Amino acid sequence: MMAFSSAEYRYDPPDQLANRPPFRRLRGYAFDPSLSIRLETAAINHAVFEIPWERYLKPGPRGEYVEVIDYDPASACWYEPVDLNATNLLAQDGLAPSEGNPQFHQQMVYAVAMNTINHFEQALGRQVLWSPQTNPEAESGQRDSFVRTLRIYPHALRAANAYYSPEKKALLFGYFQGQTGTVFSCLSQDIVAHETTHALLDGMHRRYVEDNHPDTLAFHEAFADLVALFQHFTFPEVLRHQIARTRGDLETQSLLGELAQQFGEATGRYGALRNAIGEPDRDGKWKLVVPNPDRLRDATEPHERGSILVAAMFSAFLAIYKVRTKGIIALASAGSGILPQGALHPNLVDALANEATRAAHHFLSMCIRALDYCPPFDITYGDYLRALITADYDMVANDKYGYRVALIESFRRWGIIPQGLKTLSEEQLRWPYARLEYEDSDGMQWNALAALAVELKDLISASLYLQDREKVFNHLTEARLKAHEYLRGVLEENMTLQRENFMKVTGLNMNRDAGLPGLSFRPSGLPSFEVHSVLPTLRVTPDGQIMKQLIISMTQWLKDMPIDPEIPANGTFDFRGGSTLIFDMEGESPTLRYAITRPINDAARLAAIQTYRQTRLGQGLSLRETYFGDTTALRAAEPFYMLHGEN
Repeated sequence: MMAFSSAEYRYDPPDQLANRPPFRRLRGYAFDPSLSIRLETAAINHAVFEIPWERYLKPGPRGEYVEVIDYDPASACWYEPVDLNATNLLAQDGLAPSEGNPQFHQQMVYAVAMNTINHFEQALGRQVLWSPQTNPEAESGQRDSFVRTLRIYPHALRAANAYYSPEKKALLFGYFQGQTGTVFSCLSQDIVAHETTHALLDGMHRRYVEDNHPDTLAFHEAFADLVALFQHFTFPEVLRHQIARTRGDLETQSLLGELAQQFGEATGRYGALRNAIGEPDRDGKWKLVVPNPDRLRDATEPHERGSILVAAMFSAFLAIYKVRTKGIIALASAGSGILPQGALHPNLVDALANEATRAAHHFLSMCIRALDYCPPFDITYGDYLRALITADYDMVANDKYGYRVALIESFRRWGIIPQGLKTLSEEQLRWPYARLEYEDSDGMQWNALAALAVELKDLISASLYLQDREKVFNHLTEARLKAHEYLRGVLEENMTLQRENFMKVTGLNMNRDAGLPGLSFRPSGLPSFEVHSVLPTLRVTPDGQIMKQLIISMTQWLKDMPIDPEIPANGTFDFRGGSTLIFDMEGESPTLRYAITRPINDAARLAAIQTYRQTRLGQGLSLRETYFGDTTALRAAEPFYMLHGEN
């Protein structure tokens, strides 16, 4: 099945947008099928997803963002695609949850993927784009081609596995025989949300798959777990049920803090999130894991290290939940803080659930929005903490509930401390404001980066209001090329002071006599560099202010650096430098607010990456294998690979 082009996909004209339904309702599992055969949870495990309406959704489902392709290579068969626009399905919120109906499997992966995409777009303030197909042999400006849809294969392999393929731009879900029957990973909301998040993160930061630091792959894993975790709190019936069962104490064991129960029970392997939040003690009683800074130092395996970031975030969420519900608990307990014995009153349950939902929504938005404030490669947990604090400060300056304080405290307790800071105060953790002033001989202040934002202003503003994502992609590609040509032209002039200022802010080396091994040069003698991405955002703060930003990432690389200078046979890698630049676009003159920089001439960082890669030699751990383990069964599935090759 071939992906459809923009010519096949139609958009509603403006006069019809107001008449279309606001969302499509689709039934699915709130967790996974195993909870539907337990008396305690059967009543809450059937949820209804409310996802953005796609009028021109085709059977599959095939829409603007995803297309479900249900070929089962192990059985060598195609399953009939579900038509979610069929009258009988529209009338009953789609198919009823069923483990044995492939059409429901298609509906389930579509609903969860679109729900996750919707959360990203709300937090980012723009349409999401998948990572493009790249052709290194093509001319500059034509190397990246637009990928309209992420492909989803519900029955891709007969194995206890599921993963996102960056090469194929696809999610591949496996199924296998468990102790109580066949386990379909595509029916676990947690796994589908987890893998969709990997694809969304790859669309924003393609370089995060490069294994140059212990935190890099672990961050990919932890971030996907966090999105799946906080989405648990978007289902009212589930939340009320679990709050009633735990009597409002989310520090006790509950479904809200666990991921992929059925998959974990069937394999005994996928449980990093559960282990990070809580674990049985010697007596078999569940308890929260006590923060231990030494765990981060000793953890090297991506799942294990990722669980520490998840635990730090979830601990901060629990602290905020306690703050938000303190008054409610005080009223319900006559000021004692200890609730009376017996079942909680339904109104009390609703009040606690409402506060939990608000806190979880805020944390989910914080997690996603912070991605715009991260470096374009080699991310660390410390970078992410600083991005979380800075992004939230820009959005909500008055932190009256203490979200940022809770994050700082929790990360400190888990040993996540950014390097180079004197204190862990909020002021120190926020990225410093960029300083771009350059004064010429006439006393005029001017700089290439501020002028660049002015050059791109109209182009990127137009992209925010386009409906067709391919046109958005083309606009942003044009903006990248325009930015590169503009900066190249400025830097090729004999402007020493201006070039020095530019290099200090961006982390690039633009000297004609740079003297860095592996650095490539243009025919003009100027070192090569790349405008990696240009992304506009349009957000509305809680107090109603419009926040319009432009995010530009620039990179440069030293090609074929030796992993071990003493042993050339151990291979090479590309060492990168550059920055993420965040501009405020409101007002007449755009302003560079932050420059998150990784200098290309940082010898200490280069040596650290070489040391880390030397320790990884022989392990052969790829990003794909960090998701759910070994993928030997997948690699042996030759018919499936042939199907991808034909496409």
